[in-house]
This record gives sequence, C-alpha cells and structure tokens, in this order.
Amino acid sequence: MSQSLSARAHARIIGMILSQQLPPGAALQEEKLADWLDMSRTPVREALKRIEAEGLARKDGRFLRVRQLTMAEVREIFTLRAALEGFGARQAVHLPRARLDEMAGRVQALLRTGESEEQRRVDDDFHAMIARASGNATLERTIADLRLRTCMFDIHQVPERFAQGCGEHLGILDALAAGDAGLAEDRMVAHLRNAGAAVLGRLETLEAERTT
Repeated sequence: MSQSLSARAHARIIGMILSQQLPPGAALQEEKLADWLDMSRTPVREALKRIEAEGLARKDGRFLRVRQLTMAEVREIFTLRAALEGFGARQAVHLPRARLDEMAGRVQALLRTGESEEQRRVDDDFHAMIARASGNATLERTIADLRLRTCMFDIHQVPERFAQGCGEHLGILDALAAGDAGLAEDRMVAHLRNAGAAVLGRLETLEAERTT
C-alpha cells in the first residue's frame, strides 16, 4: 500500500473531524469512510489506527469514535502548550521582518473578511512558523501534536475567540518584530491561557446542557 495514500486518508478524515462533519461521538466506520473517500479500506484502516494513536478517537465497543476532550485534558494540554509555545516565541525573535509582516497581513485580512476556512490555515501557519523558528524539531513536533488535540474543538465551538485570537496573534508578531523576546513569550502564554479558558467555558456549557 502506498504510504502517501494512507497519509491522504488521514488528512481527509482529520479534516472531517475539524469541520465537524464527524463530530465528537461519531463512529469512524472503516467501510463507510472508504466509500466517502473513494479509497480502498486498507489506507483508511491505517489512517484510523494513527488517529486512535494520536488520541483523537477511542474504542467504544465495536466502534472507534471521535473523542470529546474532557475538561481535565483541555486544562492539561493548554497549560503545556502555554509553556512550550511561550518558550518557542522567545526563541523566534530572529524571524525575518518580511516573514512577520507577511503573517501579520494574513491575520489582518482575516479580520477584514470575517471567519472563513482560511482561519484554520492562518492559525496553523502562525503557530507552526513560531515553533519551527525555535530550531528544536522535538518541540515543533510536540506542539503540533498538542494543537491537533485541541484545535478541532476551539475552531468550531468558541467563535467569540476569532477576533480576540487575531488581535493576540498581531500582538505577538509586534513583539517579535521589536525583538522583545520576553514580551513575545508573555503574549503567547496569555494567548493560550485565554484560548484554554474559552474552551473550558464552552465545555462547562455543554456539560450543563447535557444535565438539564
């Protein structure tokens, strides 16, 4: 089996999870997904194994289901992200001004046009750019994994974070452009604490709705 076919199946299933086409609790059925993706079952099976290993789905009887993160997991992940990405931001002050300006332009364009599919791409690219600038491949991989575990909830369930998050991104970019490592770190930590608090608030609301 082509490794690229399995990777493509993985990317497309993750996209369905991120877009809520496969919401938390949805069964990830190999045969049905293979039909949707117009693929054989083998690459889909390999993709589902990887998704389970990444903690985005879990066994529930006969089925593998998309996981709903618990409040404890969200709190732990955002605490760890704040520490790691804050450190990464401190290391990223050497990023070229042209690169920072390009990213700032993309964020500003989002604010002008409103929420769109481009939001997730810009958010992913922003955090990946800063993590990569640390020069630490292990840090970059760890941050990417932690982001994957949280962004599927944050993007769709906390819409009020859109404008706030964009503003925080611009503040981080300003600190990096000024060469202020400490301020860049502080702003990244605050950004992730705010995001975590918003997600936790939404989880509390969902839990209250389920129990009433």
